[in-house]
Amino acid sequence: MTGGKLSSVPRSRLVILIVVCAVALSGCLASPLKLFGGYLPRPSHTYADEPSPDRPIEAGISQAEPPGFANALGDSVKDYAGQELTWSDCDGYQCATFLAPLDWTDPGAQAITIAMKMRPASVGPYQGVLMVNPGGPGGSAQDYVDAIPVSGLEGFDVIGLDSRGSGQSTPVVCGTGPQTDAYFDTDLSPDDQAERDALISAQQAFDQQCRDNSGALLDHISTIETIYDYELARKLMGADKISFYGTSYGTFLGAVYAQLYPKNVRRMVLDSAIDPRPDEEVTQAEGFDRSLRAFADWCGSVQCGLGADEQSVIDTITGFLDGLDSSPLPTKDGRLLTQSQALSGILLYMYDDADAYPELSSLLQYTMETGDGSYLLQVADAMNDRNDDGSYGSLAYSFPAISCADWGDKGVQDAFDQWTQDEQAAPIVGTYSGPSLVCPLWTAKAAPAIDFDGKGAPPILILQNTGDPATPYEDGEALAAELESATLVTRDAPGHGVYDAGSQCIDWIVVDYLVNGTVPPDGTRCTDG
Repeated sequence: MTGGKLSSVPRSRLVILIVVCAVALSGCLASPLKLFGGYLPRPSHTYADEPSPDRPIEAGISQAEPPGFANALGDSVKDYAGQELTWSDCDGYQCATFLAPLDWTDPGAQAITIAMKMRPASVGPYQGVLMVNPGGPGGSAQDYVDAIPVSGLEGFDVIGLDSRGSGQSTPVVCGTGPQTDAYFDTDLSPDDQAERDALISAQQAFDQQCRDNSGALLDHISTIETIYDYELARKLMGADKISFYGTSYGTFLGAVYAQLYPKNVRRMVLDSAIDPRPDEEVTQAEGFDRSLRAFADWCGSVQCGLGADEQSVIDTITGFLDGLDSSPLPTKDGRLLTQSQALSGILLYMYDDADAYPELSSLLQYTMETGDGSYLLQVADAMNDRNDDGSYGSLAYSFPAISCADWGDKGVQDAFDQWTQDEQAAPIVGTYSGPSLVCPLWTAKAAPAIDFDGKGAPPILILQNTGDPATPYEDGEALAAELESATLVTRDAPGHGVYDAGSQCIDWIVVDYLVNGTVPPDGTRCTDG
């Protein structure tokens, strides 16, 4: 789900709990709408619009109705506020759905479905609602309720709300499984004009498939609109305030809620934060380059079989990727392991900590020695949210849709120019990632990005790993600087995700803060153990 924003990473290639984009406020949200006796708040400060000169907005006409489209409840937002939630059992949890306006400025036109899951509080004293989000954008918050540790947090109703466009809420729908396979197989790093044209054509086809099958949903998929859904959910649940825990892109979601509804925040933890500014200090490609070199350094030091030192291991990996450019490897299911897919598989391991290094080195050795690309392709499939039956999960499609709604661009040529800069700053990952064309060719408008300040919000806790590849450490520093009530806590470790990742120090801080409101001193650092 950036730290590295979408401009620095190809398409939706890094589709897994990673952050991308700063949020945008669509111009259509300019008119104040009464919401539960108040108004739909708008950010008081925004960055300048990106021009997005090459987006084919004229291609954005489609009458498609993805699953969950429903008749509007009435012409007023108040009609939606009058819904009653009906919770029902779902595999031991409680689940509910409600309707929200597709377009919050025109609530009578069309409704969409929002789904959420709850792990009810099991002990007292009752701590209220804790909303959780795993990132993406587009990762299933409902699934996250199953995974997030609740030790010490049993007093909360832990609730995951699938953002509009994702999970079991009204989802973004794009191409068929084979069409999406073809998209992910595309050569990301073109060597000549013919390959450049093929990459542009593949991106145009994917983006148009999303428009053809998602229709007007693509025009109303921004994070701000999701936050209006969150606020509706808060009111429907009868909660005066909510606590929030978000990882990766989830930190951006939380920051937007704190910006728009600061008085409705009880406590908030932002884990593996993004840099919310339009021009980040460190790109995601640089973050992954750092992590890949850390792996190579370990690999050489233990004589893992890929090289005697860091540089020789890097040379082995890049030589392997170079060979795949012209000669993809066969797999047991008849598909091919391409250079782009191999890169995705390798980078997935960078999200984990150093415990994943031995498995990655063994997998690379096996693939290179046997010429069998099956297992590395399976890892790439996990990265790209591909199912065993050849279909794709909603994350593969919600990721680009939300990203491009939240973040403008400067056009196709600028994407190629940025690639040149990425190759210099991140010679490994930047080179093989290629230009990011998904947003320059998207069929929906982008909008200006929020200039955050977080005024009026209670103390916010930001957690960051020093060796995070997807949201580099500098991203946490940047978000902490933007939000005036934020405190940054550092974990000296690699990997993406801080809480429940091996540091008892971090875990105790998080629980103590969420339950008791205890804020650690700014500059606190933790190690594993």
